[in-house]
Amino acid sequence: MNFGARVAVFGACMMGAFSCLAQNAPAGLTIDTIMNAPSEVIPSEGATAKGLQFDRKWDGEVCKSTLTNTGKNAVRVKEIVLARVAHNYPPETGYYGEGFTMLSQTGGTLGHPVDIGGLTDRNHYKIPQPADALTAYGMFTLLPAKDKVVTMGFTSCRRFVGKFYLRSNSIEAVLDTENLELAPGESWTLEGLWIGTGPDREALLAALGDLIKGNHPPICKAPVPTGWCSWYCFSAMVTAKQVERNLDFIVKNIPELRYVQIDDGYQSAMGDWLQTGKAFGGGIRNVLKQIQDARLEPAIWVAPFIAEEKSQVFQEHPDWFIMDADGKPLRSDAVTFGGWRNGPWYAIDGTHREAQKHLEQVFRTMHDEWGCTYFKLDANFWGAMHGGRFHDPKATRVEAYRRGMDAILRGAGDSFVLGCNHPLWPSLGEVHGARTSGDIDRSWGAFRGTMRETFHRNWQNGRFWWNDPDCVLLYGSKKLTDAEFLFHATAIYMTGGMTLSGDDLPRLTPERLAILRKLVPSTGVSARFDDNSFRVGRVELSDKTMVGVFNWDDAAQNIVVALPNSVKVTDYWTDQTISTSDSAVELNMPPHSARLLKCIR
Repeated sequence: MNFGARVAVFGACMMGAFSCLAQNAPAGLTIDTIMNAPSEVIPSEGATAKGLQFDRKWDGEVCKSTLTNTGKNAVRVKEIVLARVAHNYPPETGYYGEGFTMLSQTGGTLGHPVDIGGLTDRNHYKIPQPADALTAYGMFTLLPAKDKVVTMGFTSCRRFVGKFYLRSNSIEAVLDTENLELAPGESWTLEGLWIGTGPDREALLAALGDLIKGNHPPICKAPVPTGWCSWYCFSAMVTAKQVERNLDFIVKNIPELRYVQIDDGYQSAMGDWLQTGKAFGGGIRNVLKQIQDARLEPAIWVAPFIAEEKSQVFQEHPDWFIMDADGKPLRSDAVTFGGWRNGPWYAIDGTHREAQKHLEQVFRTMHDEWGCTYFKLDANFWGAMHGGRFHDPKATRVEAYRRGMDAILRGAGDSFVLGCNHPLWPSLGEVHGARTSGDIDRSWGAFRGTMRETFHRNWQNGRFWWNDPDCVLLYGSKKLTDAEFLFHATAIYMTGGMTLSGDDLPRLTPERLAILRKLVPSTGVSARFDDNSFRVGRVELSDKTMVGVFNWDDAAQNIVVALPNSVKVTDYWTDQTISTSDSAVELNMPPHSARLLKCIR
């Protein structure tokens, strides 16, 4: 498409976009450079942008904009570049960017980006992205120099996916308008864009978070959920007897584990959530009743937006699903990952009124009749799957997902709803809890990887939802050392989020049970880390400061930790007093180890 077919808005610069950038290339991102940056409305292929009017204004540090069709003809719009800014940040500039999906994050540097999550938007979920750009969704942070941080983010996600294209000499803030049609006289209110700069990364993230809260009020409330999950000890082969044994153990030894969650495997087919399969001899409701009888709360796994082809819901209601260009249900493997079992999956269209009624009825039945008060929602990404057509032709995939989630929340009533494998920014205000990492397992690689993923998202805990760092595992492979298990437990504490045990609890030694008891209830307060190495983090509580110290390396390290003045320091796990000098402590840290210090003034 030639450049003349687009609308370009240049603020103070009334020249062509690229020549404007060349003449005014700034050293870096500031609110002034964003205010004066060129913007561009890009119509769909074959369309023209005649009659489109883009208006941009600033409310403090937030850019608010609208797009209006003042012409006589409808126009389809591919995307909108809210700002295109030149930069001269060197390749070694530190970088962190969020993904569209929960499982995708990127760190490293601008010149050498590193995938943090193992399942990326680009390669695993096959979300289209420019081949020549690093793409972030929702927000990104740059660390161009010591004590200098730049953060940009979208302050809402009501309708359009907000993303950033970062190249070696430019950054674009972009809204994906999905080739939707803008009718004559129609106007779109666009998502807000924010930029902040300063020496304190945590303060910038807090400022962004508070703006997002204003647009998407959180629905989470205290206390932070605690419980037990069947998956990591019994997987889909769990039996009623195994659940009963763990129920008895919880009641007698650690009743703080409030929710008892039955995971994947009880259903007859993906999509038929009210039709039980072979698990528990078809008696999942009997198991849930046992949980209630033990005065604990039944929790259950559901993947509400997906269905396999042989499922009853798909066979009877194919019109409830996202469609392809030919008007047939869209196979997930045609545009993205096909599914981890019984694929390809098909995705419920959240804009379809009958599909909304179906979602609401499923969760109302599970809540009112099955007694479930906690729902772990998996595979939520597919509710916002790209590449399809919706029953409502004016809806985006964000709107389709959020309408489906609204139906689920109506049915779930007062239940706790956890988002997992979900689109991150589109889930704002739609879930009480959010998984913040990939799946845990009993290995050092998983302990290390999931905690790095979660620590990058600590700032979201209690602000948008309760973070779920996945289950705490306190027994397992002989390859794991005592130090690595304690590293894992310390990291869970420092998230301040949800604490669910994934162990067959009667197998825990008294020493490991004592650790689990010290993890519940959660403080609800996430650690602020001294820097992005995540070596030293601090949790400020009303009566004490908790300091987590981590050695991520394969070799022993001596780590010096600054402490508040005039404090008594003890090891949280052992209650042993730790001697300090000059408001600091030097710790000899074995490989893959952590210490949790309790500092009382």
